[in-house]
Amino acid sequence: MPRIYVSIGSNIDREANIRSGVLDLRGRYPDVMLSGVYESHAVGFDGDDFYNLVAAFDSDEDVNQINDFLHELEQTHGRVRSSSPFSSRTLDMDLLLCGKAVIDNGKIKIPRDEITRYAFVLAPLAELAGDESHPLSGECYKDLWALFTDPDQQIKRIAFPW
Repeated sequence: MPRIYVSIGSNIDREANIRSGVLDLRGRYPDVMLSGVYESHAVGFDGDDFYNLVAAFDSDEDVNQINDFLHELEQTHGRVRSSSPFSSRTLDMDLLLCGKAVIDNGKIKIPRDEITRYAFVLAPLAELAGDESHPLSGECYKDLWALFTDPDQQIKRIAFPW
């Protein structure tokens, strides 16, 4: 059964939406493991700061089913999809990895490019899966995080009030 990694973020009523989104995720995948929660500035637009984390669970469901479920959770939490990928969000849940699978079917791209592009994805992923390796580069996530040097992407781990 492959390990699934999902990035979770919110900058609208972020504490409530993160808490509720994780609760709903656990309703379907009870053994969900969570990274710490990180605060970061909005990237690509002016907006309130985000809370971000990564969740991990094992599942033998098809990636399309998992992805559809994540989109349902986003909609349930009031997510409005705009034409711009850079906008405020009540809840954002992106399928990052499905074991060592490499998929690009027009609807789903795994591994997600955001893993190596954004500190708010890579840091919590490295926390949960530090010794695992990226399916394309072969580099482990803790090493990728140690080499991450974008000074414009400042994040801080917070004590999240679960």
